[in-house]
Amino acid sequence: MKSWFKSGSPWIWMTAGAVSISLISVIGLLLLIAWRGLSFFWPSAIHQFDVQQNGQNAVVIGEVYDREYVPTTRLIQAGVDTKGFKGEEIERLLIKTGNREYVDLDFRWILRTDIQTQTKPSGVAVFERSKNGNFYGFVSQIIEDGKTIDNPSNEQLEELIERAVNFNEEALDLQNGPIGSINYRLERIRLEERALELKEKLTPEDSAAFNQERKELKANYLELEKELFNLRKLAERDFVIVKDMRGEQVRIPLSQVLDVTFPNDMSFITKAGRFLIQVSKFITDDPREANTEGGVFPAIFGTVFMVMLMAVIVTPFGVIAAIYLHEYAAKNAVTKVIRIAVINLAGVPSIVYGVFGLGFFVYMLGGSIDELFYPEASPSPTFGTPGVIWSALTLAILTLPVVIVSTEEGLSRIPSSIRQGSLALGATKAETLWRIIIPMASPAIMTGLILAVARAAGEVAPLMLVGVVKMAPTLPLDGNFPFIHLDRKFMHLGFHIYDVGFQSPNVEAARPLVYATAFLLVSVIVALNITAIGIRNHLREKFKSLEH
Repeated sequence: MKSWFKSGSPWIWMTAGAVSISLISVIGLLLLIAWRGLSFFWPSAIHQFDVQQNGQNAVVIGEVYDREYVPTTRLIQAGVDTKGFKGEEIERLLIKTGNREYVDLDFRWILRTDIQTQTKPSGVAVFERSKNGNFYGFVSQIIEDGKTIDNPSNEQLEELIERAVNFNEEALDLQNGPIGSINYRLERIRLEERALELKEKLTPEDSAAFNQERKELKANYLELEKELFNLRKLAERDFVIVKDMRGEQVRIPLSQVLDVTFPNDMSFITKAGRFLIQVSKFITDDPREANTEGGVFPAIFGTVFMVMLMAVIVTPFGVIAAIYLHEYAAKNAVTKVIRIAVINLAGVPSIVYGVFGLGFFVYMLGGSIDELFYPEASPSPTFGTPGVIWSALTLAILTLPVVIVSTEEGLSRIPSSIRQGSLALGATKAETLWRIIIPMASPAIMTGLILAVARAAGEVAPLMLVGVVKMAPTLPLDGNFPFIHLDRKFMHLGFHIYDVGFQSPNVEAARPLVYATAFLLVSVIVALNITAIGIRNHLREKFKSLEH
């Protein structure tokens, strides 16, 4: 045993065991997040409960969202009648009932002892709506263009819903497209006219031209507005009559319905197809209902756009700084202090960078840009307010030490004989760096970029101060000149998780979205890293011959 310890084998096994435990823990955590997040999109069975509480009978229709066991003594102390139940614990079910405009809460707890009967009725419909959440009930009639149809088929209902959805999408595209462009151009005309007024260069000819263009735009706006109102009127034509759990007949406009499903009548294959549809809608749709419903596409776009912009900014600065420190700077006390400062910057809390970004980039630099180039927009700030460019710059400074250290380590691994041989053949030092040293160090540069992307994509605290918001009405990329709007605020997956998990007015509805968005954020980071790793491996193979 003593010789075994001296051989070092125990430490090898201990290290391997620690690595295995860490790997299993990470994989287990990811699997847990994936299961809790993706299971939300699986069509759940709809139950009908006949409940008797406090001597009153009621019918509850909804999904079983969660279940737990509560000590009987605790329920008795809370004044709950357990009806002579002798067990130590009573099962309690959390039911999502929806129909929130007709009930106090769209989630309610039901004790197993209060349930008289529990069934899965056939024909119960789940309506996904643009507001007020889901609606559960039995379809009685549909009203198509004023005509009542009793006991309609599922296909008839789905066709009318698809019709209304298509008209709503056309109206939204019209509002965000041509109408949005007209509004954007009208605002630009106002700013251009004000800029000429401030410079005292506004001539009667300029005013006439502005007024003429404004008149033409408003005429086009009125035509598009008529088309918009017509689309909305067509979408609001039909209705569906649904019998809810109270036994009441509820009239629901199909213009508010996004989709309808009948989970209790679905086969496994149908549910699997429905699951894929729901996941794709989560990725491609905009959020609704205070981010507790809908999709997260603006957050995905904002995260990827900000990270790519940060990478474009941090890479050249980090590489140039590393090249100077390693290739040109003298080995003296000042250089040592700079290296220590770079290493210490990597340990500064991210919120400190956020405060610095808010004070320096937003208020000082952005405010100065507004004074010099956008005085016509005053007092409304253009760049003197949090935006995606300031977020990218803040995270670029945050991740700069990682890129510098990684690049410098790559430069230090290149033998000095290669530099000397290049110089001996007549190449200048700049040519040696550009043609030999930087290509050989490119894998290390990509390694630093991978680490920078991994950290930047998950940061939230600094972004809350310099650009990220709960809901961004427009993306920082659109069809209006200059097409890329770096001054706009944006959404971020990390902040979306924080907002849904801790700021949501409907905690139970938001909980599955926290897991789903967290899994999506991890997937986005992995995708970005895999892309960067692929580029690094390609560069490593491409410049491998330089090492020999």
